[in-house]
Amino acid sequence: MAMITSGLLMTVSAMAVLGMIGIPAIVSAEPNVGTVTVVPLNEEISMEKTVIPMNIPLDNTHPWGAVSGEPSEHVDGYPVVIQFYQGEDLVHTAQVDVADDGSYDYQLRVRNLDALTGEFVHIFAGDYTVHIFRVVPNNNLLV
Repeated sequence: MAMITSGLLMTVSAMAVLGMIGIPAIVSAEPNVGTVTVVPLNEEISMEKTVIPMNIPLDNTHPWGAVSGEPSEHVDGYPVVIQFYQGEDLVHTAQVDVADDGSYDYQLRVRNLDALTGEFVHIFAGDYTVHIFRVVPNNNLLV
């Protein structure tokens, strides 16, 4: 009987996780509300750093959070690097490929189902500062 219960729990857990994947996340960071600095790296390219706030509520019920950027100028071959800070502590880093149109999308798991206990665990919760680093072409010909 215990084996059937374990198998049933695993099946229900798998179905719950698969069901949650299809739910769009409402936890997201919006690159259009932050501060942007651009530092030339050489005559052709610059590093663009965007710093934005991100809040993941404690009562969040969605499993995914996201950081995405709209289509824009970019330099082929350079991924976007995304760093998540809670206070002064770096808690997560991601590297994301840039699409042909210059957009990017990173989804991170913010809530997970513990298969052993059947309880949901918050991986991320609270206030974060997100740093997004992109390599862009220089627009200033004097650089």
